[in-house]
Amino acid sequence: MKQGINVGLLGLGTVGTGVISIIEQHQQELKHQVGCSVNVTKVLVRDLDKKRGVTVDNDILTTNPEDVCANPDIDVVIEVRGGVDETKEQLIQALEHKKHVVTANKDLMALHGAELLHLASKNGCDLFYEASVAGGIPILRSLVDGLASDRITKMMGIVNGTTNYILTKMSQEGSSYLDVLAQAQDLGFAESDPTSDVEGLDAARKMAILATLGFSMDVKLDDVSVKGISSVTDRDLHYCEQLGYTMKLIGLAKRDDDRIEVSVGPTLLPNEHPLASVHNEYNAVYVYGEAVGETMFYGPGAGSLPTATAVVSDLVTIMKNMRLGVNGHAVNAPLHEKVLKENKEIDSKYFLRMRVTDKAGTFSAITSLFAEYEVSFEKLLQLPLEGVEEAEVIVITHHTSKENYQELYDRLQALEVVENVESSYRVEGGQ
Repeated sequence: MKQGINVGLLGLGTVGTGVISIIEQHQQELKHQVGCSVNVTKVLVRDLDKKRGVTVDNDILTTNPEDVCANPDIDVVIEVRGGVDETKEQLIQALEHKKHVVTANKDLMALHGAELLHLASKNGCDLFYEASVAGGIPILRSLVDGLASDRITKMMGIVNGTTNYILTKMSQEGSSYLDVLAQAQDLGFAESDPTSDVEGLDAARKMAILATLGFSMDVKLDDVSVKGISSVTDRDLHYCEQLGYTMKLIGLAKRDDDRIEVSVGPTLLPNEHPLASVHNEYNAVYVYGEAVGETMFYGPGAGSLPTATAVVSDLVTIMKNMRLGVNGHAVNAPLHEKVLKENKEIDSKYFLRMRVTDKAGTFSAITSLFAEYEVSFEKLLQLPLEGVEEAEVIVITHHTSKENYQELYDRLQALEVVENVESSYRVEGGQ
């Protein structure tokens, strides 16, 4: 084992500064765990003169990726700069130069993870990416190591802090979506362009990664059914509360008889469900195993130090592997062939909010249509709207297939007494 491990860093933003801070402040603990010192010897930045949140010697800064990725003195490359295409090429270069890699880049791993992991194995290198999902929560390591002997059947959770913050504030304060989004942007919880978060794409990438590891299948981003929160209204949340539910943007990966479904969407949870009490920017993931039963992982989903903690934990794993001489053996090809469920095999309850004509026969026409599709009501509200001859009907159905529900939804939209189906969401949890 070398006297010291040299680390190259790609990026020195929020997470990068956290990585350097942890390595500097925890040097004694790191040396105790792995038997040698850890030294950050080169850092790729875009601007050499930019003021930063951590003190770094100017002579270790560079704007040339090759100074990190092709540097013969560097053992491990840590990537925290984001991006996909350019970053992918830099990590390929690092792996081809026999450097172990740690990345926090869920976009990159969701799109090109299989290719990079294969290249790492080919070159006898480790590639770890714990920080790519749920920030400081050790969910990937738990799936790969802690639950390795079990058969995972379901993973469900809150894996995007921005949308959880928005829905929390809308529910608790009655604010509109746009007002809370602006507040989240001011506080730094949401990007100036929040599309990836609020339309569910960020969560979808994370669920693709979780499903790939949890089910040992090659799950792609395109396999994930995605719906964001931009259409959620304060009225939806008001009725959720009345009916005893809380709305969250839920990522769901479920396996039944080796057929899987993976989705992201606004979902109603009973108020007593543990995920319903996960507020603000926090993340939580429920994992169901045939042997272990239910386990839940909870913690901060983002931020400098929580995410950096996951990055440095991966670094420690690489260093332990170096000491044991087992680098490059952690990657396994997917064990199972991926088979996605058809819509007729996906079963759930649903929330529907409709604006209808307030006259005799309206409710009879609606219930007749539900009866035709054999969908029964679990909960029902009917409320008149002021100033117009219309009413709102809010329904939570019993379980039905996605295919059956979609046909029912389309027929409701075309029904003469229904002015509009205002919103529709999945319901999880409960009996």
